Amino acid sequence: MADIAVVGPGAIGSVAALAAQQTGRHSVTLCARRDPGALRVVDDLTSTVTELEAPILTSPDQVAGPAEWVLLAVKAQQTDGAAGYLDALCKPSTTVVALQNGVEHIERVAPYANDAHVLPAIVWISAEPTGPGEVTIRNNISSMIQVPAGPDGEEFARLLEGAPAVQVALVSDFTTAAWRKLTTNAIAGLMAAAGKRAVVYQRPDVRELALALATETLAVARAEGAALPESEAEALVGIFEAMAPDIGSSILFDRLAGRELEWDARNGVVRRLGRRHGIPTPVSDVLVPLLAAASDG
Repeated sequence: MADIAVVGPGAIGSVAALAAQQTGRHSVTLCARRDPGALRVVDDLTSTVTELEAPILTSPDQVAGPAEWVLLAVKAQQTDGAAGYLDALCKPSTTVVALQNGVEHIERVAPYANDAHVLPAIVWISAEPTGPGEVTIRNNISSMIQVPAGPDGEEFARLLEGAPAVQVALVSDFTTAAWRKLTTNAIAGLMAAAGKRAVVYQRPDVRELALALATETLAVARAEGAALPESEAEALVGIFEAMAPDIGSSILFDRLAGRELEWDARNGVVRRLGRRHGIPTPVSDVLVPLLAAASDG
């Protein structure tokens, strides 16, 4: 049995907590900014509703001691706000699984983790808040968490082994996998800019814009060492074209709810690293300021 703390029991954190609970092997604690009351996860395919049974903490002062595993599921821009929990939960033998978007997991999380191991993760989970204390898993894709192959990744796979909610996959070329996901995140930024779900990609002009955005993101990815050819752009845009029209993205849900946006980890990084490598990013140069402005206040 392992002692697991889930920091940020939102959409992704709730699904991660559900997976840990489903194994029946672990002690799970949820660490939140405020008490959400009872938390439940709904499977939209089977209409199954599962209550999360873990205790909920609302302050780092309530942490009894370090955890063996910390599943960090706050948005990238909220990492510094989770510093108190990370300080209370982490010691050098702790493993922090960064269930966050972007390609800068270790740089973002390590300064707060008390020399704990930081395991970057790529999250392929379609889930959204659908009511007070309720998260719904959309089964348009298989829920999967990718982590780097190696001892930490193998231990994490064993940690959640047998949980039907999430599959853990070990990835030998994590840089390529992370940039493939980052490219989809960047494309999803167009949903937030338009304020519409996946139906927006049925417009030929938006599809053209998405293709240009994917192309420039992949150019930056290759400069960062990812093995992603320019032809990958069509395939990734095709994912959005094939989505059910009512599928959304977390950055869209935050925009519609008036919350701060995860724009830098998902889109700003393309512009920043593009400039570092001298790669033009004309779509990001327009989209990023718009997302940043939408996030203000």
